[in-house]
Amino acid sequence: MQESVQFSSQGLTISGVLETPRDYKPGEKRAAIMVLHGFGSNKDSGSCTMSTRLFESLGYVTLRFDFRGCGASEGPRGRVICLEQVEDTSAAVNFLASRPEVDAKRIAVIGHSFGAAVAVYAAGVDERIAACISCGGWGDGVKKFRRQHGSDEAWKNFTGMMEEGKKRLAKGESMKVSRFDIVPMPPALRGNIAPGSIMEFPYEVVESMFNFRANDVVGNIAPRPLLLLHPANDSVTPTEQSIELFQFAKQPADLHLVANVDHFILSDENTLVVNLLKNWMDKYLPARPA
Repeated sequence: MQESVQFSSQGLTISGVLETPRDYKPGEKRAAIMVLHGFGSNKDSGSCTMSTRLFESLGYVTLRFDFRGCGASEGPRGRVICLEQVEDTSAAVNFLASRPEVDAKRIAVIGHSFGAAVAVYAAGVDERIAACISCGGWGDGVKKFRRQHGSDEAWKNFTGMMEEGKKRLAKGESMKVSRFDIVPMPPALRGNIAPGSIMEFPYEVVESMFNFRANDVVGNIAPRPLLLLHPANDSVTPTEQSIELFQFAKQPADLHLVANVDHFILSDENTLVVNLLKNWMDKYLPARPA
């Protein structure tokens, strides 16, 4: 029940995969969930495919797609500007709302890491998104980067890179920056990066992330439900980013910090997280209306 699909976002063709649950019957209107990938990743990443399998098994229509500049979608390769990805998410809502299988009033979003920050922001500015799940996300780009580049030397290198990038932009040049110079990641975790992920980005991406503040809009999600999941000890995205998002959010909002997992929180083996997602969705947005 898998279909390769395309939809338009600000004139760019976005590539996605729509999956309909096996027990779907023609004429039904099911709840749907959009699955957003992480930083420079793609729709076939482990986090995306695991989420898709889970929600399809629970009876949801699912849509995973490549943000512009990533995977098979159009757009300059590696240009992953936060607010442009928010636009892609709203375009995905448009697409799902047009599908005969989908109840347009019951479309949710789940994102991991960078995709989680985009998911929260998108839900904060697009009232059509009925529920939001953030896994290892962040709400304040400045604070996030300061913790990720924790030592004085690392912060000096990062801010020096930003100064150089701004100078080149002023001259009409776009400097390329390595993925790990933007978001440090322990070598032991790098094997989790999806094949085909982008390893080098234009400097504009750094500036976009630095200025991105999902904290400013997370309070707008209520009275729609919000679930924040985060590793209790995350070596990539600081755990306090989700705690702060929760502090800015309004009810109904849930925050769960999960022990014994690092950054890549979504996996079939993590039954605690799987059961949390099942129970939370069943409470707030079941696949079929009650």
